[in-house]
Amino acid sequence: MSNYLEFFKICGKLKTLKRTGWVNNGIELPESVSDHMYRMAMMGMCLDKKSLIGEDGKEIDKMKIIKMALVHDLGESLVGDFTPHDKITKEEKYQLEKNAMIEITNTLDQEVGKEIFDLWQEYEDCKTNEALLVKDFDKFEMILQAYEYEKQPHQKENNIKLQSFFDSTRGKFHHPLFKSLASQLENDRNNKL
Repeated sequence: MSNYLEFFKICGKLKTLKRTGWVNNGIELPESVSDHMYRMAMMGMCLDKKSLIGEDGKEIDKMKIIKMALVHDLGESLVGDFTPHDKITKEEKYQLEKNAMIEITNTLDQEVGKEIFDLWQEYEDCKTNEALLVKDFDKFEMILQAYEYEKQPHQKENNIKLQSFFDSTRGKFHHPLFKSLASQLENDRNNKL
C-alpha cells in the first residue's frame, strides 16, 4: 500500500537541496535540484514530433522523457547532490543513489514504484534514445543555468566564471537539437560576456 505522504515529503526535500556545483562556485541563491528537474521536464514537454526522433530514426516516447526528467535525480533527496569533484567514485555514487531509489520507491504501490525505479535505471544505463535525450537535457539545462548566473549583475561583480561547466559538456551532446542549442548558447555567451 502506498504511503503517499512519505513519498511527497521525500520529493519535497529536493525543493531545498541546492545544486552542489553552484554552491561550490559561490553562486548566491543557487537553484535547487527540483528547479533543475522542472526545467528539464519542460524541455521534454515542448519538443515537437520532428525533435522526437532518435539518432537511429526511431520515435522517442515524449511522456517517458518527461517522466524520466522528473525522476532522474530523485535519489538525491536522501543522499545529496554529488559532483564529479567530490571524493566518491562513479560506482559508489551509483550504488548510493540506487539504494536511495529502492527506499523511495518502496513507499509506493509496487507497480508505481517499479515504474519510477525503472525510469531512473534506464536513465542511469543510458542505452535508449529516451535516456540519451534526457542526458542532453541534463547537460544543457546546466550550461543554460551557468550562462544565466554569469549574466546576473551581482555574479559579475563577484567575477563568477563558470567556464568549467561549458568545458565539461562540449562535444558530449547526442541529439541534433541540443547540439545546435549548445552551440547557440556558447555563441551568445561569447558575444555578451
